[in-house]
Amino acid sequence: GGVARAEEREPWLRAVDAEQVNREIWMGLQGEHAWLEEVLGERALEWVRAENARAEQLLGDPTASPLYEKALRILESKDKIPRVAKYGEYWYNFWTDAQNPRGLWRRTTPESYKTDSPEWEVVIDVDALGKSEGESWVWNGHTVCREFDPVTGEPLPPRRTMVALSPGGSDAVVRREYDLVEKRFVPEAEGGFVLSPASKSRVSWVDRDTILVGADLGEGSLTDSGYPRIVRQWRRGSPAAAAPVVYEGEAKDVSVSGYLDRSRGHAYEWRHRATSFYTARRQVRRHTAQGDEKWASLEDLGLQDSARTSQFGDQLLIFLRKPWEVAGQTFAGGSLLSVGIDDLCKKGATGAKLQVLFVPTARTSLDDFDATKSHLVLHVLDTVKSRFHFWKWTGAHWEDAGAEPSAVIRGASVQPLDPEETDEYFLSTSSFTQPSTMSLSDAAMGPAGIKDARPLKSLPKQFDDAGLTTFQGEATSADGTAVPYFCICKEGMKRDGSTPTLLYGYGGFEISQTPGYVALVGAGWLEQGGCFVMANIRGGGEFGPSWHQAALRENRQRAYDDFVAIGEDLVSTGITSPKRLGIRGGSNGGLLVGNMLVQRPDLFGAVVCAVPLLDMKRYSHLLAGASWMAEYGNPDTPDWDFLQRYSPYHNLNPKVDYPPLLMTTSTKDDRVHPYHARCFVKRLQDMGKGGNVYYYENIEGGHGGAADAKQSAYVTSLYQNFLWKVLSGK
Repeated sequence: GGVARAEEREPWLRAVDAEQVNREIWMGLQGEHAWLEEVLGERALEWVRAENARAEQLLGDPTASPLYEKALRILESKDKIPRVAKYGEYWYNFWTDAQNPRGLWRRTTPESYKTDSPEWEVVIDVDALGKSEGESWVWNGHTVCREFDPVTGEPLPPRRTMVALSPGGSDAVVRREYDLVEKRFVPEAEGGFVLSPASKSRVSWVDRDTILVGADLGEGSLTDSGYPRIVRQWRRGSPAAAAPVVYEGEAKDVSVSGYLDRSRGHAYEWRHRATSFYTARRQVRRHTAQGDEKWASLEDLGLQDSARTSQFGDQLLIFLRKPWEVAGQTFAGGSLLSVGIDDLCKKGATGAKLQVLFVPTARTSLDDFDATKSHLVLHVLDTVKSRFHFWKWTGAHWEDAGAEPSAVIRGASVQPLDPEETDEYFLSTSSFTQPSTMSLSDAAMGPAGIKDARPLKSLPKQFDDAGLTTFQGEATSADGTAVPYFCICKEGMKRDGSTPTLLYGYGGFEISQTPGYVALVGAGWLEQGGCFVMANIRGGGEFGPSWHQAALRENRQRAYDDFVAIGEDLVSTGITSPKRLGIRGGSNGGLLVGNMLVQRPDLFGAVVCAVPLLDMKRYSHLLAGASWMAEYGNPDTPDWDFLQRYSPYHNLNPKVDYPPLLMTTSTKDDRVHPYHARCFVKRLQDMGKGGNVYYYENIEGGHGGAADAKQSAYVTSLYQNFLWKVLSGK
């Protein structure tokens, strides 16, 4: 019967070729949806408004659903823990609720805070400010000017801060100087520092009359990623654009900054060029009044450009992303080291004395660390469970102050009260079903301080968790890697595949998915009898830098294989079945679920894709996209050979039936361009596949997708109702 053709012999060859042909067809049409790149273009917005109306008409008005009221009650609840930061004698807090959707920046005394109903003094009312100035202001934090007694060196109560306000919730901000004593903005006419119009800027105080600033101050002042490229030394009373340039990077850098770090009696000046999302070039010198010390480059001294660094007094803390060979020793990637800054500058990495504070194992990683006045608190993940480890600084070296005996399934974080003055810290803990508790403790107590922390505030339950159980499962990915996940469901749930299940994932940028109270998912999903699963796939930081690096660039498919493996595990163990399995992801997680839609339409019953990246040919040219090329690759080089394989926009197939899709994004998102969501949905429509595709674009709200509680409740209600309707068949 003759020789069989290659594709008949190897059926998968035919599939691969078909995919390639498809991609080539789409590449020939690249640019057909370019009109959707015009964020506020008339034609684009007309399309957006029509889609919004269609989604509401077909899925129902989210505000009319009982879930909307529930979500709004949670989001606007006054039952929130007021997280505080200490400046001088006051504890400051930023607060939003139903009456103050954009928020109040307020303060109280430590004594009052420790009572059940603290007396708050309003410093800035953002809603009132926006109203009086005719601007849709969203609070974006502030940068305090730390001042010290010139004789004793002791910290003085701060007087001035630079407040950041964002128009409509974008990443770009206006910065204005504020007087904390007189409680008013300091106008330019009085010599106040004002940085306007809005841009993605950075500021660092040198002293009360001098600021290091990077902002959009004319041509060439930003990198290709849209962040500052030039650092200027801005003196009070002069225009920022005329301030002398003290440091500059290159256009292809992600961002460039300069800052002064005063820490525990030691002051160093820093210059920082982020050459990619995961690499940097750093220079340091001791700060003197004359500014005559010589700059030293950390990389020239032997440090890896991929290491993360921070200052503790006169020590440099070094977190390694990759293994480091130095002076005959090899330190594993994921380790934390400490070295004297002056020692390093004098002797280089090979001659300086390095102390090891953390070494990872196959299943443990350093999630984070925080510094109190004389201690370091390390938050270690052990198979994604939480454990704290303490170190004490003696003035000459670090002393091991012990660790908790075992790791626990919990969300946990430490916030030092004032690292210049005290070892006290706030400890926040929660679990998927237990709301947050905030306690006060002292790092000098070591691990005993975790157990004996004094509860200050705790949240009431915001959903009925009766009969719910949490367990950790593990799936085996295509290459044999064990990938864990957390599952929250009803105890004794029938393992017959009938449970509507929401699987959530992210898998990128070293970000770990750890337990935390899921109030909105609890109220809208778990209470109805649904099951919620959180995936710990590669690309995240759950098992340290190697877990992240395993899914970079040409290896991205590993993250997607991990997610598929978890989906298949949920089906094979009877927790759910494909028609009952819904998935959700946002931003990089939107790229994840976009790829799931095109790669495994048979495995998932519904997809919610939020503020996503989807056109990987265009991503690096839009907004902050260029800054992510270290994660994904550069589509304008041969990297496109692998990038095109996980560009969902280029992998849609007119012959395939896709599960129902809800796409949500935000017009004001200035991190991930709304074009990604728009063009993908438009292509599905052009293919005649738009019948079960729903699109909602919030006209306000930045990369979070919403600017206030009502908008958040709307989107929550929209996506959960969509999933429940499709997956439960009710």
